[in-house]
Amino acid sequence: MARLADYFVLVAFGPHPRGSGEGQGHILQRFPEKDWEDNPFPQGIELFCQPSGWQLCPERNPPTFFVAVLTDINSERHYCACLTFWEPAEPTQEVVCAEDATEREEEADEGGPAQLSPATPGPPGQLFAPKTLVLVSRLDHAEVFRNSLGLIYTIHVEGLNVGLENVIGNLLTCIIPLAGGSQLDSVEDGVRTISLGAGDRQVIQTPLADSLPISRCSVALLFRQLGITNVLSLFCAALTEHKVLFLSRSYQRLSDACRGLLALLFPLRYSFTYVPILPAQLLEVLSTPTPFIIGVNAAFQAETQELLDVIVADLDGGTVTVPECVHVPPLPEPLQSQTHSVLSMVLDPELELADLAFPPPSTNASSLKMQDKELRAVFLRLFAQLLQGYRWCLHMVRIHPEPVIRFHKAAFLGQRGLVEDDFLMKVLEGMAFAGFVSERGVPYRATDLFDELVAHEVARMRADENHPQRVLRHVKELAEQLYKNENPYPAVAMHKVQRPGEASHLRRVPRPFPRLDDGMVQWIVDQATAKMQGAPPAVKAERRTTVPSGPPMTAILERSGGLHGNSARRLEVVRNCISYVFEGKMLEAKKLLPAVLRALKGRAARRCLTQELHLHVQQNRAVLDHQQFDFVVRMMNCCLQDCTSLDEHGIAAALLPLVTAFCRKLSPGVTQFAYSCVQEHVVWSTPQFWEAMFYGDVQTHIRALYLEPAEDGDHVQVGELSAREDERSALDVASEQRRLWPTLSREKQQELVQKEESTVFSQAIHYANRMSYLLLPLDSSKSRLLRERAGLGDLESASNSLVTSSMAGSVAESYDTESGFEDAETCDVAGAVVRFINRFVDKVCTESGVTSDHLKGLHVMVPDIVQMHIETLEAVHRESKRLPPIQKPKLLRPRLLPDEECVLDGLRVYLLPDGREGGTGGTGGGPALLPAEGAVFLTTYRVIFTGMPTDPLVGEQVVVRSFPVAALTKEKRISVQNPVDQLLQDGLQLRSCTFQLLKMAFDEEVGSDSAELFRKQLHKLRYPPDIRGTFAFTLGSPHTPGRPPRTAKDKGPSLRTLSRNIVKNAKKTLGRQYVTRKKYNPPSWEHRGQPPPEDQEDEISVLEELEPSTLTPSSALKPSDRMTMSSLVERACCRDYQRLGLGTLSSSLSRAKSEPFRISPVNRMYAICRSYPGLLIVPQSVQDNALQRVSRCYRQNRFPVVCWRSGRSRAVLLRSGGLHGKGVVGLFKAQNAPSPGQSQADSGSLEQEKYLQAVVSSMPRFADASGRNTLSGFSSAHVGSHGKLGSVRASGRSGGLGADVGSRLAGRDMLGPPQANGAPPDPGFLRPQRAALYIIGDKAQLKGVRPDPLQQWELVPIEVFEARQVKASFKKLLKACVPGCLFPEPCPVSFLRSLEDSEWLIQIHKLLQVSVLVVELLDSGSSVLVSLEDGWDITTQVVSLVQLLSDPFYRTLEGFRLLVEKEWLSFGHRFSHRGAHTLAGQGSGFTPVFLQFLDCVHQVHLQFPMEFEFSPFYLKFLGYHHASRRFRTFLLDSDYERIELGLLYEEKGERRGAQACRSVWEYMDRLSKRTPVFYNYMYAPEDTEVLRPYSNVSNLKVWDFYTEETLAEGPPYDWELAQGPPEPPEEERPDGGAPQSRRRVVWPCYDSRPRAQPDAISRLLEELQRLEAELGRPPERWKDTWDRVKAAQRLEGRPDGRGTPSSLLASSVPHHRRSLGVYLQEGPVGSTLSLSLDSDQSSGSTASSSRQAARRSTSTLYSQFQTAESENRSYEGTLYKKGAFMKPWKARWFVLDKTKHQLRYYDHRVDTECKGVIDLAEVEAVAPGTPTLGAPKTVDEKAFFDVKTTRRVYNFCAQDVPSAQQWVDQIQSCLSDA
Repeated sequence: MARLADYFVLVAFGPHPRGSGEGQGHILQRFPEKDWEDNPFPQGIELFCQPSGWQLCPERNPPTFFVAVLTDINSERHYCACLTFWEPAEPTQEVVCAEDATEREEEADEGGPAQLSPATPGPPGQLFAPKTLVLVSRLDHAEVFRNSLGLIYTIHVEGLNVGLENVIGNLLTCIIPLAGGSQLDSVEDGVRTISLGAGDRQVIQTPLADSLPISRCSVALLFRQLGITNVLSLFCAALTEHKVLFLSRSYQRLSDACRGLLALLFPLRYSFTYVPILPAQLLEVLSTPTPFIIGVNAAFQAETQELLDVIVADLDGGTVTVPECVHVPPLPEPLQSQTHSVLSMVLDPELELADLAFPPPSTNASSLKMQDKELRAVFLRLFAQLLQGYRWCLHMVRIHPEPVIRFHKAAFLGQRGLVEDDFLMKVLEGMAFAGFVSERGVPYRATDLFDELVAHEVARMRADENHPQRVLRHVKELAEQLYKNENPYPAVAMHKVQRPGEASHLRRVPRPFPRLDDGMVQWIVDQATAKMQGAPPAVKAERRTTVPSGPPMTAILERSGGLHGNSARRLEVVRNCISYVFEGKMLEAKKLLPAVLRALKGRAARRCLTQELHLHVQQNRAVLDHQQFDFVVRMMNCCLQDCTSLDEHGIAAALLPLVTAFCRKLSPGVTQFAYSCVQEHVVWSTPQFWEAMFYGDVQTHIRALYLEPAEDGDHVQVGELSAREDERSALDVASEQRRLWPTLSREKQQELVQKEESTVFSQAIHYANRMSYLLLPLDSSKSRLLRERAGLGDLESASNSLVTSSMAGSVAESYDTESGFEDAETCDVAGAVVRFINRFVDKVCTESGVTSDHLKGLHVMVPDIVQMHIETLEAVHRESKRLPPIQKPKLLRPRLLPDEECVLDGLRVYLLPDGREGGTGGTGGGPALLPAEGAVFLTTYRVIFTGMPTDPLVGEQVVVRSFPVAALTKEKRISVQNPVDQLLQDGLQLRSCTFQLLKMAFDEEVGSDSAELFRKQLHKLRYPPDIRGTFAFTLGSPHTPGRPPRTAKDKGPSLRTLSRNIVKNAKKTLGRQYVTRKKYNPPSWEHRGQPPPEDQEDEISVLEELEPSTLTPSSALKPSDRMTMSSLVERACCRDYQRLGLGTLSSSLSRAKSEPFRISPVNRMYAICRSYPGLLIVPQSVQDNALQRVSRCYRQNRFPVVCWRSGRSRAVLLRSGGLHGKGVVGLFKAQNAPSPGQSQADSGSLEQEKYLQAVVSSMPRFADASGRNTLSGFSSAHVGSHGKLGSVRASGRSGGLGADVGSRLAGRDMLGPPQANGAPPDPGFLRPQRAALYIIGDKAQLKGVRPDPLQQWELVPIEVFEARQVKASFKKLLKACVPGCLFPEPCPVSFLRSLEDSEWLIQIHKLLQVSVLVVELLDSGSSVLVSLEDGWDITTQVVSLVQLLSDPFYRTLEGFRLLVEKEWLSFGHRFSHRGAHTLAGQGSGFTPVFLQFLDCVHQVHLQFPMEFEFSPFYLKFLGYHHASRRFRTFLLDSDYERIELGLLYEEKGERRGAQACRSVWEYMDRLSKRTPVFYNYMYAPEDTEVLRPYSNVSNLKVWDFYTEETLAEGPPYDWELAQGPPEPPEEERPDGGAPQSRRRVVWPCYDSRPRAQPDAISRLLEELQRLEAELGRPPERWKDTWDRVKAAQRLEGRPDGRGTPSSLLASSVPHHRRSLGVYLQEGPVGSTLSLSLDSDQSSGSTASSSRQAARRSTSTLYSQFQTAESENRSYEGTLYKKGAFMKPWKARWFVLDKTKHQLRYYDHRVDTECKGVIDLAEVEAVAPGTPTLGAPKTVDEKAFFDVKTTRRVYNFCAQDVPSAQQWVDQIQSCLSDA
């Protein structure tokens, strides 16, 4: 029983002690005057009576009522019910108030009654003072308090004849039953009717369970005011300990809102500051750092604005404001969404029916009180779902004298699958949950609704999840129970209380509230107290029971098993492997180990491993041999590496007893346990892990303590008992013990307490030992620091920040982040471990109630334990060093080139997967070749890895990955997991520009110094200080770099002396200006450190084979010059100039006037331009001395020179560097601008203008007077949308730049649109009216230049990319093709996305686009000057591509070599600079300009496979070796530098021996004689063909050079290394059995597929060689055989006039276009595709013969594929056909078949499948047609005709008018024949 009210207080307005104007509360009377012993009087009630402050009021306000809550020092809540009414102020009160309120009083005096409310009776100027009746109680019966105080006020106001003292006395002595329906056996017990003696009656109903909160309607009101989302966010904020502030103008609302929020938190109790109504004077409380729930009057909202971390809920406005700095974690899904939907069903049942067509009659919504309980029921269910199974994670640490219970948070989170969930983690860390555990963890206590729900209803809730109606039914059932708890007997709830009359507060009360008689009230209270003491005490007899644990917990969201799901197969593999290990079947275990290590990523497999290992431990010990020990330790390490610091899944906990059980004997008396090998895991240094483990073990032992069978019991009974008791949990045992505790004698109780304490103490000693095992490193002389190796961040401090225990403080500062050790320098390992263990012991022993004596003993013991263990470890460490090392695979030596030397012998490493799928058995299939175990070697030429896969299932396959040292682009240190024992190791990642990547983890035997030495040596080889330090120079050289050079012979001055003198003289004559104007001036070799190699000073001898020609040096040259000239004459440039017929070399006196161009020796000493070749083609009319002046206008002095001439149109292609600021630009400025004076620069411009005029006049005159082409603004931006020439703007001589390029440049009036795939329009489109010379320059450089129509040349400004953009793009391409890190989900999309980001293909597209533009211009007869950047990068790419596309000679092996030597080597592409060959170029990095050119050639090769004599492998070979520095060909930046070093002519003459090849061309020649690897069998050229490739990105393919890999032998470009040892023939098989099959498995990424599966022709040639060898014939060269086959095929085809190629050759021709079908101008038949492999027939043939050839070849092509039907082709060709309605026009191949009387059509000419047939029997007429929408625009209108059949009309269009007429005639003749 309890008092209804403890104190009654009367508080009135009183003066402020400090004299300030505002008043303060003053207690007039309180009853009883003495404090109750069990409940002292709460201080500060005066503040809470008037929370907004005590103030006088000019009006008499109506009485107010609210309940404030005060919390005392013992966390007991006191409910203060306050009823406030107003009385006229006494004069003294008014005087007090006068100081501050003078103004108000003056107004009152002046205004009289007008200042007061007219209804207020009272004299003018009257003020009213508040007076408050307060009832203080520990019980929350707000309604009763309201009624009681109301009754007292009514008696006073209405003047009832009842003594107030009696009423108050009765109120204070009213006793009611306590909550807790267990003792309420009847209605009388549960319901108390009270009367205060004023004719009133009130019924007080006691709640059935005191643990359930009383909410009345507060929760429902809260939801109405704020809404679902806001209340949920407040709920989460309160649970996760944030500050919550309610604002409202109503105090009662504030009380209700706070009460409602607390009711929602049940079963957790809010344990922080809780003030539903905070007085204004205490607003600074809001700045407290601790969490709170506080209510404040909305009038003070301004004061709450600056609070940064407070969540403000405005009840009146319905808003919740969460500051930016506060993160409130939401409920875990799916609980958040489920809760939200159930709440909306409860609050708004109409919502579900809102969309129904025929809604049912509206159901009555629940009453507010009932809705309140339904809302609470939803949250009760939520907690039951959230905390389901919590009792399974409780640890009973002590049972007697009081239960000590701990909660295993990590296990709970792990088993619920909510490890990552922020919300639950914070809730479990919070104070409310700690209170929940200590209150509800008790195993034997009274249970309530929540216990029932969490134990018995979980399955139901899970089943109901997807059935909203069933959920709602459950909610309503729970709500009924909650309602019944608050209103157990609703039938008797009847009150009878007098109320004051209406507006009674406005009536003038005759007297103020009287002073009560203290004595009388006190007498009534004393009487009642005496009576109570006489009665027997009412004991609250709780019905206590064992709390049910409920079903074991399950994950909150059943996740799908993912990659490492709990598949039975995986567990089977783990079990088998362990059984093999313990049975000694080591080979079998080794095979399974990689699969086991992969499986151990999954939780189930790890658990399975721990269970299996437990089975092999007998009596806590298992001694293993060395191999078994290694296997077990590796598996344990693999298990532990994925454990977090909290060990949520209990893996580390399960392994802890095992690491102290498994051991091996190192020597007599020295045993090594597994714990010394598994220490490097973060979990061992986490205090929470050890605490959870300790409490778990203590629980096990305490349970065992009480389960010991009675000694004197019967044996049979004991057996049955133990079997039954095994099933009882520790909580069950504890519950039983708590039930028996009161019945035990005091001695027995003491004994049990002592036993438990000893158990805890012994476990503490045991754990001190265990911790020392796992924290002390094997080598205790130094601390094993994990920080650098693991890089796991601040785990120690992070884990401790979650705990507020005594241990947490200093661990973070003093211990290493993971292993718990200090830094190596300042570290005392033993001291650190002792401190760590002592902190642990302090915490757990204090919590577990260990006596202080025992605790002191432990502190003494710990240092001894640690010291003993260190001594044991020293012996173990010493012995373990003597162990024979584990047998590692033998290192495989790589094969080296003849002159390649090893710089660093093999360092043992693991080669790891790098993001490419091939090596790991990805989508291509095949085994997981990587990771592989082997060694990395560094040679003078390459970095080589050789090894074998770590996966034993792959077999004995050798894995090789290598790349040239020179190709290294990036080297990066990494920290990676060693794939064998899963420990972190130092590693290195090397990336090369040949698209190889070595991602290596060093073996533990490789010291850091060895790894560092490797890096330094690699760097030294990659960037030698001098070019002579590269492999190409040291290769086969007899001299050492340091040897002095030989003296010069006396056969005349060496070239070096010559060139030096001439260069000096040139500098003198040119003056200073020449030198300063040059941007790039390579240092001369005399300043470059080392002496030059000896060979360079030898004289230059001339090859005897040089044919006599016009290039003979003239006698006018000096003797020394003549010698230089003779060398220059034989260079590639001159051979090509001679082939093209570009002029003669003669002195200016005897110049042949007939030739338009001449070869000028002006640069023979490289005086004008160092980066140009010695001989240049210039116009005949230009003097040599003028060239010097012209060169100044161009960057790097690279003035325009001719590099190629078209044999057909005689147009020439010129190249130069970009223009300087002045020069040509000046030519195009306004002519009338006044010139300031003729300066040197102006004269240069004049010379330049003359020079260009000379170039123009040297060309054949095609210019037409009526108009010409202009190509302006060819920009990449326009090109993208309009095809190749879409953006080329045009102008006539008279007109502006307006007209479309199509109509301007085309030969006809209309030109078809550019092709969709980026091809240009018809090549015949260029008219004869054009500029004689187009200058293609950089758009940025030619800004503001106006073309002058009188000139003969025209500028074409284009946008080009710079070298740095090429470099950046290449870097991204490298990362796309060789990622370096594994993608989470390797998919083609990620590769394509990164490929697109690199923009590499866009650059290829631009290059091809510009090149095709130039080809078109040249083909139409205009000459072109390409003048971009410095003239050695993009210019070189463009002019090379143009020549390759225009001239079939360059598409041969010899021609391509000539092209590269001429345009790239002689014209000075800076190979050394772009390839960063030396230390000086290290900063600039690798820029693959040449590789980009090769990629463009590859793209053209793909589109025209029959036009190239060389194979795609030839391009890859050059791409690899231009970066490899194996050959000298691609070293240095110009011919000048090569001559300086003596490279250019050293291999000529008598000194050429059988030494290693120094030139890549020589090497390829030698190789080509042996094997057809560089030859393209499909080569069948047409001499006149100009190639026009498609250039849109969609037509480009990624070059397989970037992506392919052969792990069997490394890159296949060093041919000597790529040829593996020959396999023995079948007869020589060593086993002597039957010959084995030659079949073999070809693995992607491992084997070289072209070698394993050669094409048919290579195979036949190999077969021929084999047969020749068998027959003993001398082998014939493959080329001779091939030429003989071609000749035979030519003879075969002659007699009958049809060239039938052999089936062998024809079948190898793929269906590629030879050129673009839409361009073909040769009449109705189409291209002159001839499959004969010789070019003699077609070269001299006329148009008609080529047409016949085409017809012939077409029929032969079809003869392979078609049945007899193909022989009935009367007529065939290309026609455009209009599709059905709304379909476009399409070009089709039509065949007219007179025999079958059909017109058939195919997709293209080589198509075998007929796409449609028009039966000629149905044709009614053939008539001329008209163009319709979408018809080809370039075609004449007369070329259209219609064929009308009985079904429909077919619209056709031929390529021109004659062919249309021919088709019409043929069809008509067919019809007439029929």
